[in-house]
Amino acid sequence: MARFVLRFAALMLFACSCAFAQEYPSKPVRFVVPFPPAGSADILARLIGDKLAASMGQPFIIDNRPGAGAILGADIVAKSTPDGYTLLYANTNISINPALHKSLPYDSAKAFAPVVNMVSIPNLILVAENVPANSIADLVKLAKASPGKLNYASASNGTFPHLAIELFKLQAGIDIVHIPYKGAAAALNALVAKEVQVLSNDLLTALPHVKSGRIKALAITGTTRSPAAPDVPTMAEAGLKDYAAVGWQGVMAPAGTPAPVIARLNAEITKVLADPALREKFATQGLEVVTGTPQQFGEFVRKDTERWREAVAASGAKLD
Repeated sequence: MARFVLRFAALMLFACSCAFAQEYPSKPVRFVVPFPPAGSADILARLIGDKLAASMGQPFIIDNRPGAGAILGADIVAKSTPDGYTLLYANTNISINPALHKSLPYDSAKAFAPVVNMVSIPNLILVAENVPANSIADLVKLAKASPGKLNYASASNGTFPHLAIELFKLQAGIDIVHIPYKGAAAALNALVAKEVQVLSNDLLTALPHVKSGRIKALAITGTTRSPAAPDVPTMAEAGLKDYAAVGWQGVMAPAGTPAPVIARLNAEITKVLADPALREKFATQGLEVVTGTPQQFGEFVRKDTERWREAVAASGAKLD
């Protein structure tokens, strides 16, 4: 009898979950972006949110919650009700932060339910227009001639652009000084204004400034050249054969979010990203569409976390 009751309860729970998923979303969805407005994460989140609103019939409201290398926004989502109405626009910081911090206000491995990995994003290694370097070799030579004299900006402490430069410093054996800013847009503006000399930044927001001549792109951090900047060599081509740093952006929900809701979100986002026109637009901006199942995304994040743990340990970077 007890076994029958348990089986009946499980069937009822499954039926309720399926019904909930069919009705979902029945109200606006909060899309937490743990970065300031105007950066690549904010731009892409708004694009995806608008398309999901059109296909799912409810607004996806962008809630910018920058701070602490994306920890503030991630913590909000980790502690939210797992009903599909609060989502995290996640990125590489989810993988990096466990290695950088002795403790986090959430358990990265258990706090989130992966929904879908959306895009792979290499960065550019950039210098201000007045820096006398037109290649990575030039920059390394300049930095070695004046240790500690060059400054580099980042979106904030512990972000992917910060660690991308730390890996560069480690492999090139150079000393340049980190200046964290409040967001990627502020860091990029600082480079354009010549407040700093070096920056690692995504192609999406950097390329217009490169094309205008206000900053210079010396290399790309991925393992292959980008169709968006075919003349920019990889770091390996530029002489750092073991260097590779590629970021990602995807969607996560609080752990415990019903599986049918996760599946619905995965399917809808995958459908949005399957649009050939959108894929072509992304390619011209240096973004590679990824997608896949929630399970594949979860395994990817697990492996990426281990990779960054090794990289952070090698660089010696720590924030607390």
